[in-house]
Amino acid sequence: MTISHSGDSLTLRRSATWRLRAACVLGALLPAVAGCSGWLPWTASDKAAKNAELYGPTANQRIKSLEADAKQAKAEGGGKEMEFTRGLAEQVLGEHDARVRCEIVAVAGMFDTPSALAICKGAMQDPDDRVRARACQVWRERGGPEAVQQLANRCRADRDLDVRLQAIRMLGDLENEAAIPALAEVLSDPDPAVQYRAVAALKQVSGRDLGNDVNVWREWAADPGRVESWSIAEAWRKLF
Repeated sequence: MTISHSGDSLTLRRSATWRLRAACVLGALLPAVAGCSGWLPWTASDKAAKNAELYGPTANQRIKSLEADAKQAKAEGGGKEMEFTRGLAEQVLGEHDARVRCEIVAVAGMFDTPSALAICKGAMQDPDDRVRARACQVWRERGGPEAVQQLANRCRADRDLDVRLQAIRMLGDLENEAAIPALAEVLSDPDPAVQYRAVAALKQVSGRDLGNDVNVWREWAADPGRVESWSIAEAWRKLF
């Protein structure tokens, strides 16, 4: 018995003909669309423009705008700085992207206004770990007694280990003896990473090198005024 394939062949021919016609129609339409509008509706540039129209500027665009506005405010100074940082304070409250909040904090750190100070303080309580870590860096750059206090609070109580380590490191970079009590306190932390970082910070703050024994540093921190006796101990350590 012979099986006929004529029906299948006819179906294939019809399908091929339909695809050919569709390709011809599409090929004829594309130049007309491009010629009328100057762009194709699915190009990358148009997609970005449409997204900006629907959803507003992207995080990268907002960051770039912040940097430009900060530069202009710095150049004009005075009242422009006050106005700009007040705007920053409003912006940070409504900003949902942590990357942009990090940039707002960094920019605020460049200004000495009440609004900028409020932003830097508030950032130390931000719900995102990245923002609090960036705020620690900003406080190191600002310096002064307020920086010691803010960083000491973070190194003692932050829920994120990386933020605590960042705060301890920034305290060391300040090289301010007012940080000694906070650093001495975290020497008792059960995490070896925290202890090690605290020892490194105490070396910076005190200008001394008593080795890496946490207990030795605890004794020193309890009475850092014993300059002569500890100087002798340092000399012996360097010999051996």
